[in-house]
Amino acid sequence: MARIEPEVVQLGSYKVRRGESSVSGLSSGAFMTVQLHLAHSASFAGAGVIAGGPYRCAESWRGAAAIAEDAYVQGALFICMNPLTEATAPDADHLVALARQTAADGLIDDLDNLADDRVDIFSGRKDRVVSSKVVSRTERFYRSLGVRDLAYDNTQDAGHAIVTRNPEDSPLPLNQPPYINRGPFWQSHAILRHIYPDLKDPVAHAGGTLVRFDQTEFFGGEKRASMSAFGYAYVPRAVAEGAPARVHIALHGCKQGYNYVEYVNGRPDSANQPPYGNRYFTSTGYNEIADANDIIVLYPQAEGFDDGATQNPDGCWDWWGYTSEDHEAPDYYSRNAIQIKAIHAMLERLGG
Repeated sequence: MARIEPEVVQLGSYKVRRGESSVSGLSSGAFMTVQLHLAHSASFAGAGVIAGGPYRCAESWRGAAAIAEDAYVQGALFICMNPLTEATAPDADHLVALARQTAADGLIDDLDNLADDRVDIFSGRKDRVVSSKVVSRTERFYRSLGVRDLAYDNTQDAGHAIVTRNPEDSPLPLNQPPYINRGPFWQSHAILRHIYPDLKDPVAHAGGTLVRFDQTEFFGGEKRASMSAFGYAYVPRAVAEGAPARVHIALHGCKQGYNYVEYVNGRPDSANQPPYGNRYFTSTGYNEIADANDIIVLYPQAEGFDDGATQNPDGCWDWWGYTSEDHEAPDYYSRNAIQIKAIHAMLERLGG
């Protein structure tokens, strides 16, 4: 099994092939995957979206409330997760236009970079958290932007989860923490095989090192970032010894960070701290296929806060604007967003 670095270290640099990195995520990590992919499309060769909506989804209908901040929250909850009908699902064409305008304003990379990227999208038929009506709009969004190599799977009876073949994981149709369900395939392997068709079979036991690094240097320790003190990275032994590598960024969903704690009445209830905080970066299968293919897997970590400044009790990645300093004009979707800047800085540090 992978060796876990006992110390907190500074994230290192490796011989990474620039422009060949990729990103995937579940739920809030999937929404963030789309944002990061568009913000820095020149850095990426592909993306995997598990139960996530299109870019700037929370802004599908600005008229949801008089105050922008409230409108984005309501858009996220009622349009981008479980719309009542197809007609009230996100308007992919509107969001494509919004993306084009954002690129024209210089806030994200040129959208022409997306044409040769490989994108894998998944929605479970039993998902009761993010409806397939939303995820299908993500497929339409990417196709409208010219992505030619796109796979969309909505045939599995999966709940809201990343799918593994671990016998101890939750039954496939469930919609409950830790949002890791056992099924007929390894979803992490399917994503990486779609993005990189040349991959070798995964190893039975990952023999590299799981590095625990200081994540605060990448977001300046600002609380509004809602990011944890530590991040994690799996580094195959061959890469540590100098082999050329690629980087895959794996973004967990809500309630899946290493230090997730439930909030009750605005206060962390440490007595209810779940025992699965390291599952996403140890048991979802990324490390085993990465080890066989000289891929570094970067696992940034979001953290929950629930106070007047940061309303993110479930430790979700920001896809509706809670990190923005100006809540009337949030920048959560751009290269200037604090979480996107932090994650991309980690990628640059690794060499990608």
